[in-house]
Amino acid sequence: MAAASSGEQPGPPDIPEPEDFVYGEDEFVLQGVSWPGTAPSRFDRALLGAWQDRMARGLFRYRLEELPTRVLPGAMGLVAQLNPQRATQRRPPQAIRSLTQPFDPQQFNFTRIRPGEVLLRLRRRSGGDPPPLDRVLVAINVSPLERGHVLLLPEPALGLPQALTPQLLRFGLEAVLLSTQPGFRVGFNSLGASASVNHLHLHAFYLAHPLRVESAPAEPLLPEGGPALLRDVPAPALLFYTAGAELRAVAEAVCGLAAGLAARGLAYNVFATRGAPPAGGAAAAGLRVLLWARRPSFEEPEGPDEAVPAVALCELAGYLPLPAAAPFAALSEAEALRALRRPLLPEPELRRLLRDLLPGTPRDT
Repeated sequence: MAAASSGEQPGPPDIPEPEDFVYGEDEFVLQGVSWPGTAPSRFDRALLGAWQDRMARGLFRYRLEELPTRVLPGAMGLVAQLNPQRATQRRPPQAIRSLTQPFDPQQFNFTRIRPGEVLLRLRRRSGGDPPPLDRVLVAINVSPLERGHVLLLPEPALGLPQALTPQLLRFGLEAVLLSTQPGFRVGFNSLGASASVNHLHLHAFYLAHPLRVESAPAEPLLPEGGPALLRDVPAPALLFYTAGAELRAVAEAVCGLAAGLAARGLAYNVFATRGAPPAGGAAAAGLRVLLWARRPSFEEPEGPDEAVPAVALCELAGYLPLPAAAPFAALSEAEALRALRRPLLPEPELRRLLRDLLPGTPRDT
């Protein structure tokens, strides 16, 4: 999931400088987004154009061609994709020992990425005082999962560990709204939940397939607002929804609950995508933000012979990048669901936890 280190060969000297991409709320696309998508937005053109340029210049660890993809038979519509190069050529994940592991400048981190790997500098247009986080870098993931796979990075020199902040998540939510493509998604893996680099970052990528988590109905947990429980999906999750307003409040709510999980020794994953209101349906103009609570794992990742060798934000959302042809061809929905749900808190335990974390949650939830 990380970018190339400074110890690798530098890229060609004529790589263009990253673009300052300044945007305002007037560019958020709040209507008319549906599959298979419409004409790319200014944001899509800038990101994908720069990404393709870096691919042509050889800055990635491998050339990403169109990947074999199949939708597994079954009600969940799991999207399996064969990507053996990522399995063999990505940098080995760092050793993560705890949920509160501090940033270590001696380990690989994003201060070491080559200048050519940064595509854009996202900057929110503001007429008032600058916010605490006033820009985010968009850098290639040199071992990409899919087209346009990038990392969203707050200033790398800050040396922030991999613990999600409302400021960074808000940038991620705004990026989703800047795209006209329903397949553009953003997500986060915490320490103990498949994060491979302990330096604060989000993942973002384009996947040209709808996912069940974007349309399935959810069960309200609170009498007025707040998260809902998304159950009839590959991996049950807490769902936050917004039609496009109050992104700051949504980001703070998600991160507040994530911090509560971490304080209780739990890891988490987050996934943001276009989607329907909590009642479900086909509309994709709003934003769904999913939060999964899970028991942390600090063991080495499983080998490529495992049916689903990693369970991170993509897998939990129903997108299964697979490293080997045999499981890609033979994997069943039932086998995949067992792997996806294994690290998650059982629903009764999750509901008890939510009564502590969400004041006002009825006792019978």
